[in-house]
Amino acid sequence: MGSPGRNGFRKVLPQIKKEFGIDFVVANAENSAGGSGITEKTAEDLLSAGADVLTSGDHIWKKNEIVPLIERERRILRPVNISAQAPGRGAEVYTLPDGRQVGVINLLGRVFMEPSECPFKCAQEALKELSRRVKVIIVDIHAEATSEKVALGWYLDGKVSAVLGTHTHVQTADERVLPGGTAYISDVGMCGSQDSVIGRKIEHVLHKFVTGMPVRFEVAEENVKVQGVVVEIDETSGRASGITRVNAAA
Repeated sequence: MGSPGRNGFRKVLPQIKKEFGIDFVVANAENSAGGSGITEKTAEDLLSAGADVLTSGDHIWKKNEIVPLIERERRILRPVNISAQAPGRGAEVYTLPDGRQVGVINLLGRVFMEPSECPFKCAQEALKELSRRVKVIIVDIHAEATSEKVALGWYLDGKVSAVLGTHTHVQTADERVLPGGTAYISDVGMCGSQDSVIGRKIEHVLHKFVTGMPVRFEVAEENVKVQGVVVEIDETSGRASGITRVNAAA
């Protein structure tokens, strides 16, 4: 969430990678530029800090420069279930330095969100290609409704390694490995200020709610936390064996 989240990510990620022995890092970056959108600078900040791939969501097109950037940078994903005419890609396979490969699918929910194609159907279509190439597949479902995320987790159980929710900025406590071996959580949380309203300055959001008048929402900077999950995956089967929440002070 803005520069506080990016700076916290850069500071904390090396410690988390060392503690858990992490091989591959996925970061949802759609709020990295001033709280809304992705720019070349914010993408480079996160990739150079240790992210292997950047996912996104409904704010992916907020900055104009994302269009040429996403066309040439395969490490940035937009939701696979938006218009087929949109630039970039929504699913991709990435190769680790030792040759192991990881597939990532970025999906957008439809409940209380802007119109998009069915995430269930589009996930299946993306899996037809990825499952032929890799066993380890991670899904970022960027959605408002918890019910939609939970349903997608069950729908993809046993077909992917992890279904990880983003968008609400509030880390949930429902992490588990589903019976088919798919790690699940409704929302991984936020890298940003915890003394805020989902990353924005409290006084600005209160003004909007209390008065109903428009106000510019600025990114909050106090008490930054880096949140997410660590998923343990058997690379031969693609099944998850554990999922652990991370909530580290920056």
